[in-house]
Parts: sequence; C-alpha cells; structure tokens
Amino acid sequence: MKEIISQKNSSSIVWKDTKNNRLTSIEYFNSFAIYWIVPLCLLALWWIASNQRWMPVQILPSPQETWRTFIDLASQDLWSQLLISLERFGLGLVAGIFGGIFLGVMLGYSQMAERYISATFYGLVIIPTLAWLPLLMIWLGIENALKIFIIFKATLVSIALHTQAGVRDIQPKLREMAAILQFNRWNLLKKLLLPATLPHFFTGLRLAVAAGWTSLIAVELLASSEGIGYLMVTGRQLFQLDVVFVTIFVIALVGIALDLLLNLSERKLVFWPHAALSAYSVQKKSRTDLIKSWVLPLSLIVAWVVSSSFGWLSDQILPAPWAVGAALWRGIQDASLSTAMYFSLYRAILGLFIGGTIGALVGIGVGLFKSIENLFAPTLNTLRLIAIFAWIPLLTAWFGLGDASKIVFISIATFFPMFIATWKGMSSIPNQLNEVSNILRMTLGQRLNLLVFPSIAPSMFAGFRLALLYSWMASFGAEYLMGSGIGIGSYMMAAQQNFEMDRVIAATLLVASLGAVLAWLGKTIESYATSWRKN
Repeated sequence: MKEIISQKNSSSIVWKDTKNNRLTSIEYFNSFAIYWIVPLCLLALWWIASNQRWMPVQILPSPQETWRTFIDLASQDLWSQLLISLERFGLGLVAGIFGGIFLGVMLGYSQMAERYISATFYGLVIIPTLAWLPLLMIWLGIENALKIFIIFKATLVSIALHTQAGVRDIQPKLREMAAILQFNRWNLLKKLLLPATLPHFFTGLRLAVAAGWTSLIAVELLASSEGIGYLMVTGRQLFQLDVVFVTIFVIALVGIALDLLLNLSERKLVFWPHAALSAYSVQKKSRTDLIKSWVLPLSLIVAWVVSSSFGWLSDQILPAPWAVGAALWRGIQDASLSTAMYFSLYRAILGLFIGGTIGALVGIGVGLFKSIENLFAPTLNTLRLIAIFAWIPLLTAWFGLGDASKIVFISIATFFPMFIATWKGMSSIPNQLNEVSNILRMTLGQRLNLLVFPSIAPSMFAGFRLALLYSWMASFGAEYLMGSGIGIGSYMMAAQQNFEMDRVIAATLLVASLGAVLAWLGKTIESYATSWRKN
C-alpha cells in the first residue's frame, strides 16, 4: 500500500514537474514572441509608409526594393567590400589588443611607469579619435595605414584602461602570496595576473570592439575607395538609399555577431568568482609624483623644439612650436578659431541635452515597467550595436546638411549611453527596496524621489560622463561627414586640405584642452550630485 502511495506521489510529482517545465517553455516562448513585436511593427510601418508613398522613393525605399538590392549586391561585391573592412578591423584590433595589454599591465603593475607615463597617456586619451584625422591624413595618407592606425588607437585606449584597472586592483594579499611562493614570470602571469585581469579585459574588449568598428565606418565614409563604408557613401552620393539600407543592415549584423561572440567567449573563459570589492585605495599624490608626471610631456616638447630648430622634420609634417603658438593666437585674435569652437560646443551641448534627457527618461520608463522593458529593451539594445556613423547617410538624406541633421546625430550618439546606464541602474535596485515601497504604498512620485533617483544616480552619472565625451566625438564626426557649417572639425579639415599644419595642431591642442575641461566638469558634477554617498 505504501509503495502504491509512494508511486502515486512520485508520479504526481513528476507530472507536476513536467507541467511546470511545460509552463516554463510556454512562458519562454511568450517572452521570446514579445521581443519581436516592436521590430515587426517597425517593419510593417516601413512597408506601409513606402508603399503608400508617404515619402518619396528616393528618401524611403520599400522593404521589397531593399531586399532586391541586397540580392543584387550579394551577387556582386558586397561580401568582398565587407571582407576588406573586416581585414582592416582585424589588423587594427589585434594591434590594439597587444598594445593595450602591454601598456595596461605596465601602468597597473609598475608604480614607476604609472608615475611617469599615465598622465601623458590620459591627456592623449582625452582627444577624440576623429580629432587626429587631419594630422594622420597628412602623415599616413588615406590608404590602409590610416584606417588601421585609427582602429588601433580606438581599441588600445579601452583595453589599456581596463587592463590597468584589473592589474592595479589585485588584492595586496594575493601579491604577497605570489612573492612568498616566489612565482616566476610564467606562474605570475598564469596564476595571478591573468585570473585577476581577464574580467576587466573582456569589459575593455567589448568597448574596444564597438569603438574600433565605429571608427572604421567613420574613416571609410570620409576617406576610402573600398570597404563597406565606401559602398554606403557611394549609395548616398547617388541617392540610392536602398544601397544605404543594405549596408546599414550588414553593419548591424556584424556588430551583433561580434557582441554575441564576445559574450560567448567571456562565459567560457571567465568562470571563476571574483571579489565584488577591491582592496585598492586611491593614494594622494605627492609633489614629487606630480613633478614626475611632467617629465615625459616636457621631454616631448623639448624634442619637438630641438627637431624644429635643426630642421630635422619638414614644416609640412610637424611645424615648429612657435609657429603653432602663433597660429593659435591668430585664430583667437581674428575669432576664426574661437567661433568654430563655439559652434561645435553649442551643437555638442544641445545634442547632449536632447539625447541624454530622452535616454534617461526612456531608461527609467523601461526599468519601472516590466512590460515596456520586454517590448522595447531588446530592440533598443540591438540598435545600440549599429555603428553610430552608419546613420549619417540616412540623416543627411532626411534632414539635409544643416545644423538639424548634426544635432539629431549627436542626440542619437548620446541617447544610448544614457539609456543603457539608466536602464542598468534601474535593474540593480534591490528587490527589498521595491517591496518596502509597495508595503508603504508609495506614489510614483515618492518612489522616484525616495527610491529610484538615489539608487540609480551613480549609474546615471557614469553614463552622463560617457555621453559627454560621445557628444564631443559626434560633433567632430558630424562636421567631418556632413560637410557644411562652421565648427572646429570643419576648421581643421579646411586647414588640412590647405596643408596648414600649424592651424591643425593649434586646433588639436585647443580640442584637447576643452576635452580635459569637459572630463573634469563631468567628474565634478558626478561628485557633487552623489555627495550624499560619502556620508
């Protein structure tokens, strides 16, 4: 009898488990189906708008026309152009990875290197990658060397910074244990440095891949005779927006594939737990350390002065420091440089305000309501993976070459960092706080004021600092690639075309100074707005 009862009980348990599994599968299918609602609605809207001629065919080609163009391009040179871009991207990424790891380990492990090199490295990082283009186009030309170096620079920065953080934040007890066990270099790398830095490295690698792919598209749009970016800009110039749509889809698919590959690699390779809190503490720099940080930049300036005095380099390649200073003073005196800087800064701030505000509001809305998150978050996260400069041919076709298209572009560039940071901050709010707010029956306003905003402030301001830098970078990209209007990017490109290197370098120094001010401003605003956390 007991056996029968036990068998019945066990069978009922199995049936319940099977039922639960079936329900779980149904729920999974439903959640998967929800993710496709927004993309299918956008596709339907596109289909209706194009077939009902809400917009001219030259502005909005139909989905079926875009598909036919894809088939035609796929049978011609689409894949060969994509392979050229991927080859450039791969070479620059590999160089950036090795250079970033070497520099990051050196800065993180050697206090001497950190004291002498880090300040100069951070100063160069502040300058947007695209701000180097006028100089590099003169020094390297417009062939593959330029593209590969731009990708190298864009990827090296993220990898070096995150590798340095991983090495620097190794807990002191682990360092002491490695010293006691007298690890050789191989064991030190295998058993200490690699496990400690790999999680940070993958974070930097994901940012580096996105930055490198975006930079490649930008430089191919600006100066290239082959590649997926060249194919896109050719379609825009001929007003074949079906070609532009196809290239955008291909660029998006590459971005999604790269992101999925990195996610899979990180899950396979980083399988050990790591400490949630680091033992690293920021040490106040002494006056000696500050003096050491100036050794390298002053040495570079001395080398620049000496080489110019003895004529070792042509003025067309590297003009003398006094010539650059004179060009900077003339640009400020006749207001050409200051006016250009004003317009670029105006567009950057206005685009940051529009895109950042919308991004923060959407992030809060998506985080507050699970149904909205299921509907819109996957689509927005996918759009984030499209290289931002891939939108420029469409924006110029829809909004023209004036300030409107530039501000829309900057707004898009700043929307995503603010949205992602705010959304992730919302998802990290502890469930206990949500339960307390429900028990206390807080209104939406009280919940936002007392729970949401204090909890997501660190994430939001981290996103704000990133959006601030993105707005400055996008302002350059808009001026380079949209071709008209007053701005510092247009000023530098005009000087580069006239081989006036003194004006190019003067503008670059001014951009670096303003970048430093913006970085300091973002950090100061974050520190002030989150000062309550220090109490």
